[in-house]
Amino acid sequence: MASAYIFSLQPTFTQGLILGQLSILFLLFLILKYLFFDTDTEKPYRKAAYPPRVELDSDDDGLVAPRLDFDPFEKAKREGGAESSEWLNVLLQQVVDSYRIKLRNGLAGTEGNEIARQRVEEFVNKMRPTGLLDVVKVHSVDMGSSAPRFSHARIRRDSSPGAETHIDYDMNYVDNVSISISTSVLFNYPFPSFARLPVSLSISLSLFSASVRMTPPNPTAPHPTLTFALPVPRSDFTLDIKTSSLMGSRAKLEDVPKIHELIQNQIRRVVMEKGTWKVALPGLASVSEVKEDIKAERRLAERSLN
Repeated sequence: MASAYIFSLQPTFTQGLILGQLSILFLLFLILKYLFFDTDTEKPYRKAAYPPRVELDSDDDGLVAPRLDFDPFEKAKREGGAESSEWLNVLLQQVVDSYRIKLRNGLAGTEGNEIARQRVEEFVNKMRPTGLLDVVKVHSVDMGSSAPRFSHARIRRDSSPGAETHIDYDMNYVDNVSISISTSVLFNYPFPSFARLPVSLSISLSLFSASVRMTPPNPTAPHPTLTFALPVPRSDFTLDIKTSSLMGSRAKLEDVPKIHELIQNQIRRVVMEKGTWKVALPGLASVSEVKEDIKAERRLAERSLN
């Protein structure tokens, strides 16, 4: 009986197969060890060179927050303190167009115009002083096609610790936004609804120009918000409004100058009073929380004045 064997001086098919498998395993081991594994045992936790360096800062409460080793505001200052605002203009155009489409319920043409007119009419009648004006009829609404454009960005940063960073822009809004309405002014003396004065108005906005200050969110604030404000004095802005009016029932008074002055002064007053707009950041602050913060700031300002 011949004895069984595997290796011999004469190579066989079985020996070649085993040696081939062993050589492949040996090459795979060398590739993994010298190309993918870290052989430096003295610094087993050495970091790669390509990630950005992050330093950890601790505040007074012991909280640890990551801090990158660069400051984008300081970088902009070194490069001249100004940058292109075209990215912001593109963003604003898309945002304004989104609201226009939403107001028209996504419809185009006369059907979308009618939906927008109905919604504006409903809003106006909710806001009207019921004791002074009769039901308001909105005849037409033109929401325009443009958006505010920002230019000449200037970064303002106080050197004092904890000071906020502001970005000042020159803002110009050139468009043709108009509304045409009709209503009646109510006279309640000597008794309620004693008389009515029919009034038809057409108001068109063609230009609004001002300096706008944008304040980025403060990461340490309870409710971080993005703030847009008209710098003081807030009355320093350009407002180009055209109005046409028609008053009376039988005898008509057309384009009374006092009506134009009254409307323009009211719009300027609202802009000056509402000269700050806060944008709540999703997930960080709600609209109700931001409103409460605004009320608290107003109460604090009133106390300081008194």
